[in-house]
Amino acid sequence: MKRRITRRDFVQGAVAGGAALALGNGQGSAEPRSSPGEVGGKASHPLDPSHYPPARHGLRGSHPGSFETAHELARNGRTDWGAIHEPDDAGDDLYDLVVVGSGVSGLAAAHFYRQQKPDARILLLENHDDFGGHARRNEFQLNGRTILGHGGSQSLEAPNEYSKVSKRLLADLSVDLERLSDGYDLDFYRRNGLAGGIYFDAKTYGVNRLVRTDFHSFAEFLGTAPTGVPPTDDIRRMPISEPAQQELLALLQLSEDRLPEQAIWAEPGYLNTISYHDFLARHLGVTQPEVFALFHDMPSDYMGHGIDCTPALLAIGMGLPGFGGTSLRHVEGLIRKLVGWWLAPYTYHFPDGNASVARLLVRSLIPAAAEGATMDDVVLANFDYTALDRADSPVRLRLSSTVVNVENEGSAASAKQATVTYIRAGRANRVRARSVVLACYNSVIPHLCPKLPKPQKAALRSLVKVPLVYTNVLLGNWRAFKNLGVGVTHNPGSWHQSSMLDFPVSLPGYRYSSNPDQAIVLHMSRRPTTPGLTPREQSRAGRFQLLKTSFEEIERQVRTHLGGMLGAGGFDPARDIEGIVVNRWPHGYAFETNPLFDPETAEGQAPHEIGRQLYGRIAIANSDAAGSAYLDAAIDEGWRAAGELTG
Repeated sequence: MKRRITRRDFVQGAVAGGAALALGNGQGSAEPRSSPGEVGGKASHPLDPSHYPPARHGLRGSHPGSFETAHELARNGRTDWGAIHEPDDAGDDLYDLVVVGSGVSGLAAAHFYRQQKPDARILLLENHDDFGGHARRNEFQLNGRTILGHGGSQSLEAPNEYSKVSKRLLADLSVDLERLSDGYDLDFYRRNGLAGGIYFDAKTYGVNRLVRTDFHSFAEFLGTAPTGVPPTDDIRRMPISEPAQQELLALLQLSEDRLPEQAIWAEPGYLNTISYHDFLARHLGVTQPEVFALFHDMPSDYMGHGIDCTPALLAIGMGLPGFGGTSLRHVEGLIRKLVGWWLAPYTYHFPDGNASVARLLVRSLIPAAAEGATMDDVVLANFDYTALDRADSPVRLRLSSTVVNVENEGSAASAKQATVTYIRAGRANRVRARSVVLACYNSVIPHLCPKLPKPQKAALRSLVKVPLVYTNVLLGNWRAFKNLGVGVTHNPGSWHQSSMLDFPVSLPGYRYSSNPDQAIVLHMSRRPTTPGLTPREQSRAGRFQLLKTSFEEIERQVRTHLGGMLGAGGFDPARDIEGIVVNRWPHGYAFETNPLFDPETAEGQAPHEIGRQLYGRIAIANSDAAGSAYLDAAIDEGWRAAGELTG
């Protein structure tokens, strides 16, 4: 199955393509949309967090209680779980399919399996207290209204480039891409004069200062308003030393080739072999630590790591300074158009991100879980979590159930069934299945299936996921952002490296916040980085950092950050913050190969390809199995895994 080109691949390809075109010889704003009425959607009933996980606040994502059993297995090597109950509490013994993990890939695998076997009995086992995996939904209630935020997987990225399989699944779920895009207010930022900014915090820089600037542009991603001020002027307002300011000015004013030994057609290849950090240091004359610190986390939204792990080709393609020091400066305009064409419009977004896709899948598999039949009504549909695991349902979804062992009955070559052992409320249970799909983190599979071939286990262990935190802050209003003329910021030195007002999306029954006096969700994110280590080593270090950081500490960071950044606009953290949800993902998004650290492999020999091989009656899915952290990758891998078991 042909994989679509990823955003990262395209940005690098656009740079190389620009060079090739040179040898051979924006995004428009939508009409302003009105969005009268109250923000969010009318709450049909008060949410009870004890029975409705999306309404739970505080520390979410991989929340306390969701990972401890898996750590007992993977870290401590525990294999004795006490008496194993077989059949389990539900009294069931044999299923047609057991799916480990109820993220989008696991749900999609169940969907595709049922298409081939409509009468199949399916059990999905999920270690978290909610379904969706990284497609997590956060719900707030304020003044009788429900306000949504995404806690992980946020958008359908370039869905026109999806495979036929993913497109067909979305169509089956009633997702109308054109209408979904129409619900996004393209002109929101420009109409409200909201530009990008860089926030320098007092702890790091000695003063709290928000610089409204186009120096680090978000225009291609969010359609931000231009500041009308040259970035060279903005540099003088940055609280950094005079030598650092001079180096930044020199970077922006570069107009000579600093790679004279490289022909224009060879430059992209070379720039793909060195990091942006090394490009700055070796070729562009940067020496000041403050300059490296300013740039360090700018590419981490895409890479999960800083400029020491980001190929220079990708960094300059994303807009970081450097084109002027290459021969590619002669075709920079063309390259920017190509990149802008790919990045825009970034408009396929539900109010709760891709959680709505997960909800559509669950409603399709278990109709009793929620009423409705369209992508519109799923946004505010009342989901009955007690309906997820009923004995009379052919598909059952069992939450807070951590799988600790999966084995073929007999040899992998001859097995007709497999056993699945899981822990729920401290009790070990075992069920049998004709087929199993492991749609969980691929790196844990060697611990679940200790009899896997050694090369397959080694490949799976190498797929170290990128840790991250998505913090959603419900604000009573966004007047301070309006007053300051900023809607999205890069925050060097701060715990949360970026922050933005949530995507301006309205669908029938749900309205985004169009008035600065209305409530809104502010989205803040962190990707922990440790310069000097490889990406895998940084991800492991970041994982431990996140696990040892308490919600109270993160809340303190949020309040201090917003007070310092927005205080000049009239913001008061004690008055204006209505709620905080921290979506912590120590095992975040799928590992993707990096040309600086990972050698090229022959087709079928990449770690994720070796790792996903069918093992008897056990197939492997999840976006990890695609080596691609995108929604369609998760869907396609669910399709492949289900097909291996039904074909």
